[in-house]
Amino acid sequence: MKIAFLTPEYPHVRTGKSGGIGTSIKNLAVSLISKGVSVRVLVYNQNEDEVFEENGVIIQRIKNIKIKGLSRYLTQKKIEKLINGLYDEGQVDLIEAPDWTGMTSFIQPKVPLIVRLNGSDTYFCHLDNRPVKWLNKFHEKRALSKAKAHISVSTFTAMMTNKVFGFNIDFTVIPNGVSTALFKRNKADYDSENKILYFGTLIRKKGAFELPLIFNEVIKKNPNAELFLVGSDSGDIKTGSNSTWALMQPLFNEKALKRVHYLGKVPYEEVQNHIAETTVCIFPTFAEALPVSWLEAMAMEKAIVASDIGWGKEIVDDQINGFLAHPTDHTKNANCILELLNDKIKRQGIERMARQKVLNHFDSSVVADESIQFYKKVVDDNSLS
Repeated sequence: MKIAFLTPEYPHVRTGKSGGIGTSIKNLAVSLISKGVSVRVLVYNQNEDEVFEENGVIIQRIKNIKIKGLSRYLTQKKIEKLINGLYDEGQVDLIEAPDWTGMTSFIQPKVPLIVRLNGSDTYFCHLDNRPVKWLNKFHEKRALSKAKAHISVSTFTAMMTNKVFGFNIDFTVIPNGVSTALFKRNKADYDSENKILYFGTLIRKKGAFELPLIFNEVIKKNPNAELFLVGSDSGDIKTGSNSTWALMQPLFNEKALKRVHYLGKVPYEEVQNHIAETTVCIFPTFAEALPVSWLEAMAMEKAIVASDIGWGKEIVDDQINGFLAHPTDHTKNANCILELLNDKIKRQGIERMARQKVLNHFDSSVVADESIQFYKKVVDDNSLS
């Protein structure tokens, strides 16, 4: 089987920065390759056209066509021609694309097109309670309606997507995966007794402004606690500020701020070291689909305190393999953190169960098997139609 992924991002030095979509595609691609599937990743929004290979994955950079008012459409047609050419050459059996901004809205491929929900702009705007750009919603809705088949990384995301677009699509739920061979606790790993870690972009929708208020409560009862923040700073859409970190700092009380360490963006391979050294990871996010960061922490046997909204309950079984709390319930978040900091026996039990949950449901190999089964069905159904 030959699969192509169309994406605006992929984690490689030659394709630029990448977020959760790119990471999830890479995790899946590596596992598919190991199972004998041919994988090509088509990355648009690039500054040049280029094809190269890494670890068996063919990575094809696509330079966007830039003509005012026509750039998107002409780039879509360029991608369409590329995909159909690959099909004619026998190099692709189907293509998968994310729902984000609906890039496939005017692409008519000869192969079956699958749209995977990782969270559209319309979806995130709904969760953030802010207006969506009508053009983004138009393209996302059209892309979903034209797709041959649909995958969602969580049941919650599927339900909300149907709601915001007025659809009744029967999504197949296949979660994001993480390499449990890569993300695992090593014998040499240690965790400090009072280190709390948040890793991810500092942005409002991920609960950046809740973190100070939660940590203020923690410091009241544990003055030795430390909060480490790892990830890119970002602008804030609500205030217009170009730095969320600058807005966060005044929200910490004086004692808490002295115990905060903002490390900024670090290379992806270094994130694992920060997870290894931490005691508890915290993710008070308001808007996600199925965050890979949670899975990475759990795979490394770290107890997490995370958002109880929708998708959160599909990852974490509260008080069994992690703790759940609403992002705005600062006291509950703090109490969960304090319980994990103070009770090592309980924390270690949760850590073991966290990794087991990932092994059973979110390991990249498990996700790849589910994806292959789905892909085969789509290809078979298409050949009969």
